[in-house]
Amino acid sequence: MRTSHSGAPGRPGPPALSVVIGAGGTGGHIYPGLALADALRRAVPDAVISFVGTERGLEKRLIPDAGYRLHTVDMIPFDPSLGARRYLLPAALLKSGAQCRAILREQGAQVAVGMGGYPSAPVVVGARMAGLPSLIHESNAVPGRANRFAARLTPHIAVAFDRSRAHLPGGDRAHTTGMPIAAPLAALDRAALREEARRALGVPDGARLVLFNGGSLGATRLTEAAVGLAERWRGRRDVHLLVKTGPAALERTRARLAASGGSAVARAVAYLDRMDLSYAAADLVVCRAGSATVAELAATGVPAVLVPYPHAPGDHQTHNARVLTDAGAGLLLPDAETTAGRLAELVGPLLADPARLTAMSGAAEPGPHAHAADLLAERVLRLAHATTTSHLEYA
Repeated sequence: MRTSHSGAPGRPGPPALSVVIGAGGTGGHIYPGLALADALRRAVPDAVISFVGTERGLEKRLIPDAGYRLHTVDMIPFDPSLGARRYLLPAALLKSGAQCRAILREQGAQVAVGMGGYPSAPVVVGARMAGLPSLIHESNAVPGRANRFAARLTPHIAVAFDRSRAHLPGGDRAHTTGMPIAAPLAALDRAALREEARRALGVPDGARLVLFNGGSLGATRLTEAAVGLAERWRGRRDVHLLVKTGPAALERTRARLAASGGSAVARAVAYLDRMDLSYAAADLVVCRAGSATVAELAATGVPAVLVPYPHAPGDHQTHNARVLTDAGAGLLLPDAETTAGRLAELVGPLLADPARLTAMSGAAEPGPHAHAADLLAERVLRLAHATTTSHLEYA
């Protein structure tokens, strides 16, 4: 579906499609927003897609690096730990909403989309001020505070997991689109890419690969456990550990691996730039349970040990993890129990049992995640078409 406009003779018309997406804070909100943006560009190649975020989150790097414009607004988190500062939230939301209204007008936007995280709510507020349609996408099994608020301002709601509905205002009218994931993951054939992936990641012949992925910035608990496990297994030649640390912990982790002898079986990296290669090469993933990670694992069928972040609002990472563990595609390991010794007890037997790993892979429920970006883009395009055909003008 395409939308179109015609301008006055001799003057360039408005863009065929203009969408502003609010997404920020963590990769769990940003990467699905980027997947949606890419899907919209596939549908309407000359679309104008831009993002709203803040100066504090990962969006400052990830969104420009992906080739999209980032507008920043003044917003504080929807966080009860703010104490007395939480009383500043209504004023901050009104201010950032007005900033978003100006951005929407500047961009000639037809639709605003909130992908979650605290930059998401101002975009929906700004759309309400401007008289524009908005849509929110909730990525977690238990919604965050920003989307629980934003859901009261729009009738258009999409969710990644069915179980989110019960926790959202108006959740009974939500559409389950799945979690938008990057196109290389949506189309991933692990078996076909496996040998190339293992060579690219330097996995020794005959070794099983355990991938440690702590999310966008890494996770200290997972990194510590991986370093300890590498020391325990430093004499083995049938296993290899790839540890994503985040940039802050990289040099320290490499030094500890070298000092303990763990570098014989483990390699630390700051980022995993090619998640398709990482998932294709991995026999098992040890990871946090952010919504994007859970959706990627479900879509690609990689067995996992899931360690939910214990301080996530509403314990939503545990609820996310159960999407996989209830199906038999993963094991749940509480954060407090995630030590080198406990991992050795869990991971060792799994690596020694290929049939069980295969069964876990087969138990993953792919759901709609592989097509979620296109499904969500289709809903955005319908809203844009309705806006165009109604000849809506900004107040």
